Amino acid sequence: MENQKRRTFISSIALLTGGLLLSDQWVMASDKKTRYKVAVIDLMILKRQKLSALPLAQEIGADGLEIDMGGLGNRETFDNKLADAKIRQEYLDKAKELNLEICSLAMTGFYAQSFATRPTYQKMIRDCLDTAKAMGVKVVFLPLGVQGDLVKNPELRKPIIDRLKIAGKMASKAGVVIGIESALDATGELKLLKDVDSRNVKSYFNFSNAIKNGRDLCNELRILGRKNIIQIHATNEDGVWLQNDPKINLHKVKETLDDLGWGGWLVVERSRDAAQPTNVKYNFSANTSYLKSVFQNNASSLRGTKQSH
Repeated sequence: MENQKRRTFISSIALLTGGLLLSDQWVMASDKKTRYKVAVIDLMILKRQKLSALPLAQEIGADGLEIDMGGLGNRETFDNKLADAKIRQEYLDKAKELNLEICSLAMTGFYAQSFATRPTYQKMIRDCLDTAKAMGVKVVFLPLGVQGDLVKNPELRKPIIDRLKIAGKMASKAGVVIGIESALDATGELKLLKDVDSRNVKSYFNFSNAIKNGRDLCNELRILGRKNIIQIHATNEDGVWLQNDPKINLHKVKETLDDLGWGGWLVVERSRDAAQPTNVKYNFSANTSYLKSVFQNNASSLRGTKQSH
């Protein structure tokens, strides 16, 4: 009889302990399923390819960091310090220590350089993809830039599509998605993506592109749709913080993204206070905090999440 009671007691303790463990595992799993995460860009916090960008990102309150591939100029490829395995590992170790994620690598050199005509574009794309793969980063950012503005330079459409098709095949082999930013409206960008026809080339949506051209931000998001948006630069042009910007209703944006079932990274690019544009902590802490207050304010946003990537 005593043995039976002992076995019952032990079984009860085991069930209780197992329940607690399962509960803890559920909490941890649900935390990982946070629908929206907020990042900053090392270039914009004045820490381009500097390890110190990571502790600064943590201090700002971000969940992660977008790392730039380095300067370009007249080089064949980016001035990329992360090509060094030792430096890459330092980044990965520091990110793990600070509980930060590296959400994407950015090829911002293409803002001023021509993706449509630059002869070494394949080497540049390959270097970025190799770095991303080595660091376990699944998204890279490719702006088509001033010289790749398809509104002002529609004749570049074919060479850009041809090159994006090649880049898409390269990205597919690397297991990485290339997020492009163009000057087109959502309808035009959707058509561009369909012409490229690659699952590894998607839109890296930028709030400011829609706003500065007088387009409805939420309508643009709906036109592109969940499956075509890989990440979002979730800020406007400089002038005022997000919370003071009359041109953006972030609560409406969140409702739209919730409705689409989109989930992913919201990356702070600009929206700096015109009175103190170089005060990094002041500007980026404010915008990061406001994005989190809107997009991470309740657990209900976890329900029905369909990750976009």
